[in-house]
Amino acid sequence: MSPVITRRDLLTFGIGMTGLLQASPRSGAMAIPDAQPAAGQLSGKQRSAMKLSLSVRVAEKFHNKRESSQTIDQLIQLAKSHQYEALCMRASQAGIHTPADVVRQMQLKIRKAGLVVSMITGDFAVPQNDEHGPDGLRNIAPYLDLAEALQSNLIRICMKKEEDIAWAQRAADQAKERRIRLAHQSHHASLFETVKGSIEVLRKVGRSNFGLIYEPANWMLVEEAYGREVILRLKDHIFNVYLQNHRVNPGASSAVISWKKGRVGLDHIGLWESGGVRFEEVFLALHEIGYRGYITVHQAFEGVMSVAEAARRSAEYLRPLIG
Repeated sequence: MSPVITRRDLLTFGIGMTGLLQASPRSGAMAIPDAQPAAGQLSGKQRSAMKLSLSVRVAEKFHNKRESSQTIDQLIQLAKSHQYEALCMRASQAGIHTPADVVRQMQLKIRKAGLVVSMITGDFAVPQNDEHGPDGLRNIAPYLDLAEALQSNLIRICMKKEEDIAWAQRAADQAKERRIRLAHQSHHASLFETVKGSIEVLRKVGRSNFGLIYEPANWMLVEEAYGREVILRLKDHIFNVYLQNHRVNPGASSAVISWKKGRVGLDHIGLWESGGVRFEEVFLALHEIGYRGYITVHQAFEGVMSVAEAARRSAEYLRPLIG
């Protein structure tokens, strides 16, 4: 009988992964040199130490990003209980609309718990990805103030039109003066819906403190590549990693509306479930590029399963992968 090959075997020894992950980067300015170690063959010293972050998104409903079923105290306790190192803050808990004294008290609680804030999303329009999503780029100062108050150096932004590129450049220049970075999620119905579009926008913005929140599920849903080759091409631009998991189901009641594929029906599934993102491939490539940033559990579980169960099972699944 053949031995069972575990996920840990794949990550530690790369058994059977050579053929799956052999594809080389496409040519072009964004590609990295060929002199990379083969995927799955990284030594312990070469493997990067990533950090787990819990997004407050886990307590929001999929189609309601304004309300949370958990208080900040509950989310802090949840993160601590399952050994997350950070919280990823969104406007459902604290945004530019939140009084400064409330933000200050929240930051003190987070710090006292031994956590940090890995990133902020300062308003509701950015995660809703609507026509007002890019408005923050026109007046980035309140978002920079919020990031500083929460002691975070990364802000999620939104871009929908070509004209947003110039505003992103100006906002990034202002952010750099305060040692803060801006990043855009790989997201449907945005300038980052496709890999090609994302690379082009990153090139046009051309700022060292402007980068990508790599989130493979959104690219998977619109039939974009998201695996090793893409990660290698984007290695210098990945500022954060968001993780959620879906299974494409045309008949599902939940869906995203994309520019490329129109309506894409989906089932919400745990990170640990099959039929969605190929996370083993993703993490082998992240280790290969030496990614040492945050791995953020970003999925909206409210109404799907217990938030506590989802946070626990996600952490248990991810810990062997982050190494």
